[in-house]
Amino acid sequence: MRGVRQPLPDLTIRQLEYLVAVAEEPTWALAAQRVGVSPSALSQGLAELERRVDVPLFEAQGRRRVLRRSAMPMLDHARRTIALTRDLMDWSDRVREARVGRVRVGMIDVAAVLHCTAVIATFRRDRPDVDLTLSVAPSAKLLDDLRNGELDLVVCVEPPEPRAGLEVEELLRESLAVMAPPGTIIGAPATWGPWLTFPAGSHTRELILTALTRRGAPAVIAAESHQPDVLAQMVRLGLGWTVLPTAVPTGGPEPIVVGPEIVERVLVLARRAGTLRDPAVTELEHRLQTGVGQPLTASSPSPSNTR
Repeated sequence: MRGVRQPLPDLTIRQLEYLVAVAEEPTWALAAQRVGVSPSALSQGLAELERRVDVPLFEAQGRRRVLRRSAMPMLDHARRTIALTRDLMDWSDRVREARVGRVRVGMIDVAAVLHCTAVIATFRRDRPDVDLTLSVAPSAKLLDDLRNGELDLVVCVEPPEPRAGLEVEELLRESLAVMAPPGTIIGAPATWGPWLTFPAGSHTRELILTALTRRGAPAVIAAESHQPDVLAQMVRLGLGWTVLPTAVPTGGPEPIVVGPEIVERVLVLARRAGTLRDPAVTELEHRLQTGVGQPLTASSPSPSNTR
């Protein structure tokens, strides 16, 4: 005879929203404002959550109460549950109101303007009934928005560590090459730089700096930008060197000098695990899996007006 399972604690979505808010806002007052309750109601709700899971979630840090490091699994669970609940409510709204499909996709800029342009353009042409929104941002923000239920699909640089509640699959690999100002003669690595590169915290930046160090190139940073086209333009102006995907345009009246390829990065397609999904999301996902990297044809509409 199987043992009787302990009843699950009666947690509420509201309590989980409180937990996420205090983890992401700098003060409890701002967290309370974010979820639309008083600070005392927020505190009472979190105390009840702590009581129901029967595990201490907070600790004192000076005069503040902060989330314990040991409570991170609870925070991950809260984020996943909130995102999945939003998916469920979106699905129920569409069924009840017979609304058209909706897809919220996020991409890093090189994916949006180079690798995935044809896929997005043909999807818009073939499915004008679908409410398609495209957000362009750095990988870390896109993955956070995906996890929090604000995006349905993301194309980004492969994260260095697995993200709880997310699934990723490889879409393509792209080589990154040294790029120098017009007229530069690329000599020994010890003479390369200074560098125009991605901001601190970027996975691509870490790949680049590691590759430069291995080659003996000094890693002197002159400027930063999340946007490859901005970095390329600064190189054209002679402000420094960079390392960018070889797919980034380098021509023009004063072409950038392209040097050796020094590192490879993986672009992935990310989605939330175990969610109710709009069929339009599944369709775009399949198109990305099979069509990334295809050229934009003359018959394909430009994706520039995608909301």
